[in-house]
Amino acid sequence: MVRMRLRRVGSKRQSSYRVVVANVKSPRDGGFIDKIGFYNPRTQPATLEINEARALYWLDKGAQPSDAVRRMLDKLGTLGRYDRFRKGESLDALIAEAAANMPAAIDPRTRRDDIPLPVSKKKAQARAQADAAVVEEPAEAMVAEGAPANEEPAAEESEPAAEE
Repeated sequence: MVRMRLRRVGSKRQSSYRVVVANVKSPRDGGFIDKIGFYNPRTQPATLEINEARALYWLDKGAQPSDAVRRMLDKLGTLGRYDRFRKGESLDALIAEAAANMPAAIDPRTRRDDIPLPVSKKKAQARAQADAAVVEEPAEAMVAEGAPANEEPAAEESEPAAEE
């Protein structure tokens, strides 16, 4: 049985995925028959590109999309176009429609910085202590330098000027 699924690529914590057609028995990152697109969730918004002609070809040959790929194909409208293709609509017209509906190109180097990287407990405690020291330090430094803690002395200076 042939399946359309995601194949993980990229380094640690920098994952992106290829949309591939592969045998069900092959491992996730093992051999594949055809590469039909890619998906990068780390861009803002997520980058998704699928070769519509190849996707329709493999759907017609009986390839079953995985749940994740099914959602992607549905989001792009490929599954709707596949139903229309099976009812007799021209493949060229459907591919032209898909090309017209493609979103604007997104720079794949764009990163999502809202995803925190995992940190060990020791590093997290050291960062918390460093942040606490930075917050407490300015108040202590002001008192040590002789800076006024409140604004009362400034008010006393203005009172004698009013009496004269």
